[in-house]
Amino acid sequence: MLVSQILKSKSDDGVVTVQPSATLATVAELLSSRKIGAVVVSADGKHVAGILSERDIVRELGKRGPACLSDKVDSVMTARVVTCSRGDDAQVVLQKMTDGRFRHLPVVEGTEMVGLISIGDVVKARLAELAMEKDALEGMIKGF
Repeated sequence: MLVSQILKSKSDDGVVTVQPSATLATVAELLSSRKIGAVVVSADGKHVAGILSERDIVRELGKRGPACLSDKVDSVMTARVVTCSRGDDAQVVLQKMTDGRFRHLPVVEGTEMVGLISIGDVVKARLAELAMEKDALEGMIKGF
């Protein structure tokens, strides 16, 4: 399965982005209200400057306490973002996420972001793919 197929199966709410100058408190509130695990940091909503996850915020809270909530996103975000493209295979993407120990991956075409996939999206797609293969094999065995 390709990343493009995973993107098609997702609701088209767009990618949630924040400005690099937003505070960690603002992002924490956004993550909570939207029930999401990460936001892409982007000045224009199209180009990826970084990514900030709930884990990043919790780590900073653990190190420095609540004072860090007034910090700007760009001081805590991951600036070296691993990305993928629509044509990438889901299994390759899943391996990237597993190896890098992260759960969100911006989908980029050229220099512009076209989506965001989570490890949950990839696992869901893989399970659907396995279920189809199982049904096809059972059909072949039973002679349907």
